[in-house]
Amino acid sequence: MQSVKELEFFKNIREIREYEFGIFYFFDGLVISEMKEGAIFNWDIAEKIILVAYQLLGKDKPIAYISNRINDYSVVPTDWLKFYKHRHRLEHYSIVAYNKSGLASVVLERMFFRHKIRQFSNLENAIKFSLSKVSGKEIDLSA
Repeated sequence: MQSVKELEFFKNIREIREYEFGIFYFFDGLVISEMKEGAIFNWDIAEKIILVAYQLLGKDKPIAYISNRINDYSVVPTDWLKFYKHRHRLEHYSIVAYNKSGLASVVLERMFFRHKIRQFSNLENAIKFSLSKVSGKEIDLSA
């Protein structure tokens, strides 16, 4: 398992927000979450993070979101409907899972998320993919 803080890419951080339910890392065009063990990711949490992302990254710029599932936690998949009801946009959504329980909710989330959910077993690959999608060019994380 890789935490964002362990990567060379971490030097590009714009801001870190730590909450009782998890840690959120904000980069240009990218948000990475690391939820805490046993947390429940629901609309109330999502709404807080969306507002912070808009403040830090802007509302009109493309944003990719990576769920770095280093801990076991639950997601309320039907809350994606609330996300769309409020007319929010998410350009790319990726999940980095290191075990089967990390992927368990993906099946349900896919039923409610309107776009493709990308799955990765490596955080650096998820970051490269996500940044290339929001920037439109291939990314070299070592630079």
